[in-house]
Amino acid sequence: MHKLLIRTAVAGVATAALLSLAPAAFAQAVMYKADLTSAAEVPPVTSKGTGTLTATYDPASKKLSYTVNYKDLSGPPTAAHFHGPAAAGANAGIVLPAAAPLTSPIKGEATLTDAQAADLAAGRWYFNIHTAANPPGEIRGQVMKGM
Repeated sequence: MHKLLIRTAVAGVATAALLSLAPAAFAQAVMYKADLTSAAEVPPVTSKGTGTLTATYDPASKKLSYTVNYKDLSGPPTAAHFHGPAAAGANAGIVLPAAAPLTSPIKGEATLTDAQAADLAAGRWYFNIHTAANPPGEIRGQVMKGM
């Protein structure tokens, strides 16, 4: 009887320990999106270019994976990156550059700091694609939760 109680207690502690780790192991991925337009640039520019960004952030690994599709730019991209922290209509510095090649679709991933993840979750990041004709940016979109 005494051994049965000890085994039950040990099993209970083991189960509690596993359950305490479960939220981290099964953290829900967060989806993000942005519509990239020339009107969203600050200041706005004239361009037929458009694009979309879709991204997934995994809180457990802190990994951001993204894909950017674009078309009709004035020329090839000279740079593309996430900027922040900034609200829509405001400019900010580069947070995360996109790696070459910058041909559509641009795909990338990065491990974020806690501060970067907090700014992303709060909608304080935007994605910008720059061209020779529009060095400050040709198309831009605020990165927001949702899909």
